[in-house]
Amino acid sequence: MQIQVLYFAVFRERLGKDSELLDVPPGATVATAVSTLLARHPGIATLRGHFRVARNQAFAEQDEALTDGDELALIPPVAGGHAPYVRVCAEPLSLDRCLAQVASPDAGGIVTFTGMVRRQSRGQQIDHLEYEAYGEMARKEMERLIAELEGEIPGVRLAVEHRVGRLEIGELAVVIAASAPHRAEAFTACRAMIDRLKERVPIWKKEVSTDGAEWVGLGP
Repeated sequence: MQIQVLYFAVFRERLGKDSELLDVPPGATVATAVSTLLARHPGIATLRGHFRVARNQAFAEQDEALTDGDELALIPPVAGGHAPYVRVCAEPLSLDRCLAQVASPDAGGIVTFTGMVRRQSRGQQIDHLEYEAYGEMARKEMERLIAELEGEIPGVRLAVEHRVGRLEIGELAVVIAASAPHRAEAFTACRAMIDRLKERVPIWKKEVSTDGAEWVGLGP
């Protein structure tokens, strides 16, 4: 398959061109194309973690399948801010990806939160958890939360990933990274992010225990 890749702003300047054609194998995803570009162009690789990808003029997830003739655009941060980093996915989460999104020379502190599946919950022996999300709405609401908190707390940057599907004991359900010039703001932002996420984002958790299964939050 052949796709067209568009370059703007810093990418266009570093590569000296505004587009190129890229051959990818059948079944390739957005991640496949990005990996190929990172290997081909050191000027792109040095900005890894600081851009998003649009497919056919809409922001794309890394696991989206490509089709012949697709158009991909690498989108660096726009003037006045950066693109919020949010993932809702069935694949294992990565705290390193979140850290890469918030690290900067202006960050004096980075605080992280990692939510894991535990064996005991409310007196029950948990076998596994099942998370379900209203995917696109969940992503948009988390992007709104990031914009909200970054507006409330000067200098803060946030990134978040949340898992869906079946999770076994010890697996990661959510990871958050918050950076700020000072540690107090980073701690505040990280805690506020997980608290507001649990209140407002349409992601549901079912606890499957040795005594049955229950959707958390519905009461007795």
